[in-house]
Amino acid sequence: MLAWRVHLTLIAAALIAITAQGTAVAGGSAPQRINLHVDSVVASDTHEGVDKRLAGMGRRLHLLFNYSTYRLISHQDGHTECGQMISFMLPGGRILHIQPREVDGDMIAMELVLFQGARPLMTTDLKLKNHGILIVGGPRYEQGMLIISIGADAEQSGRTRSTPTSAVNAE
Repeated sequence: MLAWRVHLTLIAAALIAITAQGTAVAGGSAPQRINLHVDSVVASDTHEGVDKRLAGMGRRLHLLFNYSTYRLISHQDGHTECGQMISFMLPGGRILHIQPREVDGDMIAMELVLFQGARPLMTTDLKLKNHGILIVGGPRYEQGMLIISIGADAEQSGRTRSTPTSAVNAE
């Protein structure tokens, strides 16, 4: 039942964040550099409102989820290239692997795998609009639910590229 709710929430969030079409980009170029942003938010019913650091997301969170309190636990930024996986450490011993696959027009194809320790909780392939945000609601955490916001930005071609970096929890 919980897995079904996680998948349903993922689908609902994906419909908001993902568009169906992109225009093709000419092939044969160097790997595209991708900037990723991962926010870990705890949603609960403690009637404390929305963390001021989430002001830009507050309305969207209230539309997607039925909680009275949203608190930012961590914000992480990471950089990688298409084909290279990057890991983000999340609260509760969870690990998020993101591997951008390709940039096709204004869309970034990627694979996401969410782990609880060594055990995968969720695996999905998706296309996210460049500069878009995917909101994944799911695993129980503390007295509520962990919400993961994933943003991706493809750098314009022609910029210098560097080695992928791993993000670490800022707690």
